[in-house]
Amino acid sequence: MAEGILGLGSGQASALNSDLIEKLKTAERKSTVEPYETKIENITTEKEVFANIQTKVSELLETIKPFDLFVSGGVTAFEQKSATTSGDSVTFDAADVKSLNKGFTSVEVTQLAQKDVYQSNTFNAATKDTAINQGDLVINGQTFDTTNKTYEQLATEITAKTGMNAAVDQVGSDSYRLVIKSEDTGIDNKLTISGAASQALGYTTDGTVINSANHILEAKNLIAKVDGVTYDVASNSITVDGLKITANKEGTSTINVVEDTTQVETQMQNFITKYNELVALVDSEAYNADSKIADKSAIRDIVNQVKTKLFGSYGENGDKSVFNFGIELAKDGGLSLDSKKFNEAVQNDITGLKDLFLGSAENKGLGTLLKETLDEMKFSGGLLNTYETSMTSREKTLNDEKDKAEEALNKKYELLALQFSSYGAIINQMEASFSGLKMLIQQSTSGN
Repeated sequence: MAEGILGLGSGQASALNSDLIEKLKTAERKSTVEPYETKIENITTEKEVFANIQTKVSELLETIKPFDLFVSGGVTAFEQKSATTSGDSVTFDAADVKSLNKGFTSVEVTQLAQKDVYQSNTFNAATKDTAINQGDLVINGQTFDTTNKTYEQLATEITAKTGMNAAVDQVGSDSYRLVIKSEDTGIDNKLTISGAASQALGYTTDGTVINSANHILEAKNLIAKVDGVTYDVASNSITVDGLKITANKEGTSTINVVEDTTQVETQMQNFITKYNELVALVDSEAYNADSKIADKSAIRDIVNQVKTKLFGSYGENGDKSVFNFGIELAKDGGLSLDSKKFNEAVQNDITGLKDLFLGSAENKGLGTLLKETLDEMKFSGGLLNTYETSMTSREKTLNDEKDKAEEALNKKYELLALQFSSYGAIINQMEASFSGLKMLIQQSTSGN
């Protein structure tokens, strides 16, 4: 006699368990969820590659800035100047190198500008912290009543006024002075001190006549000759033809300003190097079947826009190109520099180089236009910005779709688990019934 009827009686309910459900779910997940995960991983790699491309574009942008007519915060590669100096009576500086005149400048300092400085008679610590009570102290028409004021309080009140400062200085183990100074150097900033308190503190001898012993520095102007022209001014710093001159002491110093084109070749080579790095990186991705870059035409367009500017014609007559000045195409599609030819142009045709790279406001040159092009790539709607936005959008869409697929899969197998549970109960009931039937059959046949 058969051991089971319709497959019952063989423990079939035990086969409908969680392990089976998990195996079925895992198998289906490979075709419904994992493809999205793979695409998301590819976008992560794509973002890393694109970040490298962005870096190379930024590096190229930095190298072209010296060749931009509207260079910000500096001078172009063709406007650099260098200077040699002698003497230490003055220091030289230039806020705007463009405004510097070429040539030799001689500076002779015969007097430094200085502040007006007065000191009081000395007083001890006990006196310092008690009220002065010596009447009025008048400085440049400003009246300070010393009644019920300590020296520190008087110093604070003086400093609060424009054009003067005061401080209580310790000048010995138990010796102090109230020192009053003009805020700035020069005769126009000298101090006039008078009043009963002035006489009592020792600034004047009778309230008006200066006590020379306590007038320790007298206000003076800077007196100097710059290329023979005499300057009699309140400050120790003057600016002549864009050159800031700061006097340090009496004496003579000179400076010689010349054009400096020694860095032009280096700056051009830097540009070529960064251009070649960008081209090599883009080519390695654009023509690689395994590249994770989704829109290869977009990244090729980055280089194409650069090339359009780079290989164009410039100058007032449109007769100048990079190939006229020693920049050449290499076999690998990059650029190379003929140093000899380029430096000959630097020495003998700097105007032509300026026309090519800088141009004018009305007729922009290569460097100026290329800088604008690279800048625009990063702006909203530009190539780099658009591609980055596209990647972010694609990544979000894929994550949303993956989440939906995961949710649908989970719901499906949650329902299947409930169904398996119901089927198991039915099978168990049937198996129990079958067991009783089987026993009756066995009993009926045992007597034969």
